[in-house]
Amino acid sequence: MQRETVQLALQKCSLSAEELSYIFAGDLQSQCAGTSYGLRPLEIPFFGVYGACSTMAESLLLAAMFMANGIGEYAAAVTSSHFSTAERQFRFPLSYGGQRPPTAQWTCTASGAVILERPDGDCGDGIGVAGACVGKMVDLDVTDANHMGAVMAPAADTIVRYFGATGTNPTDYDTIVTGDLGWIGS
Repeated sequence: MQRETVQLALQKCSLSAEELSYIFAGDLQSQCAGTSYGLRPLEIPFFGVYGACSTMAESLLLAAMFMANGIGEYAAAVTSSHFSTAERQFRFPLSYGGQRPPTAQWTCTASGAVILERPDGDCGDGIGVAGACVGKMVDLDVTDANHMGAVMAPAADTIVRYFGATGTNPTDYDTIVTGDLGWIGS
């Protein structure tokens, strides 16, 4: 799935896989097995990223840092998730047949990819990564591994810190897109 997503992104940019300097990619399997097997045929230098739900943001940030510093010509940031992978690996075995608590989440099967180029490249249309605010660990004493809304709630801290660091507020943006993993996460 990731290989098809990268190939589609390359096609939209009129690039070939050979033109990519790096791929920053990961999935919801903690050892990036799906990513490694899926992207291996492309034979592109690969950085495996595992940040669970933040894998795409981390991949995009790392790729943007490389490109901003002229380390390579083009880089891909890629991620995917696969239904029930995280559930099997981290929370509880699906084969157990236990009732899901109301706070449990369902993992989708999907993949996304973006291609970035160096700022001095000739393919740009003005869209790029202007900045980032890296999240930090915030302990809310959540002990229920199924309650992903509460586990992800500290992400709001990152958004607030970003506004403070940039001197902006929510009304300065057309849209703010963030994950909502439950009642607390919203």
